[in-house]
This record gives sequence, C-alpha cells and structure tokens, in this order.
Amino acid sequence: MKMKLVECKNLSKDYGMKKALDNVSFQIPTGRIVGLLGSNESGKTTLIKMINELLVPTSGEILIKGKKPGIESKKVISYLPERSYLPYDKKVSEIISYFKDFYSDFNVEKAYQLLNELGIKKEDKLKQMSKGTKEKVQLVLVMSREADIYILDEPIGGVDPVARDQILDLILKNFKEGASLIISTHLIADIEKILDDVIFIHQGRILLNASADEVRNKYHSSIENAFKEVFKQC
Repeated sequence: MKMKLVECKNLSKDYGMKKALDNVSFQIPTGRIVGLLGSNESGKTTLIKMINELLVPTSGEILIKGKKPGIESKKVISYLPERSYLPYDKKVSEIISYFKDFYSDFNVEKAYQLLNELGIKKEDKLKQMSKGTKEKVQLVLVMSREADIYILDEPIGGVDPVARDQILDLILKNFKEGASLIISTHLIADIEKILDDVIFIHQGRILLNASADEVRNKYHSSIENAFKEVFKQC
C-alpha cells in the first residue's frame, strides 16, 4: 500500500462572505503526477498555499506524510509559486548558493547541469533575463531538490509553446524517484500527456478526482475535452 504524501480532509477557506475552498477532500500517494486543473480563481492557488502553510484553513485538516504542515513539511516539499520571489539583482550562482545553504537536500551539481542544458550561464543576472528564462531558473532550483513532494503552480504559464515541451521534459526527468508531483495549470492540453491523476476544481469545489485513464475511458476523449464537458454541467 502506497504512503499518503498529502491528505486534505473537508478543507474550507473563507474570505469574509466569499468561499475560496468549499469542503475539499483528496489524497495523493507516492509516485504520482497529479494535475490540479481549473480556471483562474478556481481555488488552485489557495489550496496550494495552504499545503505549503502560507494560508491557514478556515476549517478542515491538511496532513503531509501524516503530520500537519510546519517545519517538517517544508523539508519534504519543493514549491514553485506562481510569481517569482527571487532577487533580480543577483547572479544565478549567488542564488544557487542561497538554496544550497537553505535546503539540505539541494543538489548543486544537478542545478548547474540543468542550467547548462537550458543555455543559462551562472554569471547571468536575473534582471537581464526574459520572463521565460527567469521562470526556467526558478524551476531548475525547485527540481534540484531531492524532495518527496514537488508542487508547481502554473510552471508553463509564462513561456511560449516551444519552451513548454522543454520545461515538461525537465520536470519529468528530474523529480526524485518515488516522489509525487502536483502541477496546477489551466493549460490542460500541454500537460495531460504526463499526468497519472487529475483533480478538476471549480469555484473552490472538487468536481472530479480520478486517474487520467479513468477520465479518458469515461468520457471517450482527452482530459481537456473531459474537463470542458464536466464544466458545462456546472
């Protein structure tokens, strides 16, 4: 039986009268690539921030490897936020040094190897890079950790279609064996080929949670078309 890496139980988040998440429950075991799929303002980022202890649930519970989010969960989660948090005035090599000092599981050799594959030099400063290249640097930092859970919030949202395949290839080849990966996106067609499981979320509620193959078989179509069909019924 696979270990439950993430468990969300009856999770809700209110902002005054607005309910950002409404009674959300699901589990993510080891060794799965999970697509958290929904439109903008569907609740994806709110959910991800709560898993990373950046927001506190109004009600319900989150468990990371059986424990509530905290210092220990931060040691096993490698998180790519939707917006960059890196200091733009620093060189890539300086940022790698920060990550090496901060995360005991950060693999410096792997980081430089990935940067080299992407044609990014360690002397380059972030402020001189395009938006897409900055996002590649941040992804390299996240994927160079030997984490148990990788959580990527819109990892391909800011890059052109040609670069998306390159980024997905980087993701697939560089997360730790036995780890699980959560990818939050609205660009379903671009990532559906790599997904093991999908979670459809809309207005803070989970509409569907199943394996990718189950969804394709049930709707006799792609994940993207199944997503559209489910949302027509909302």
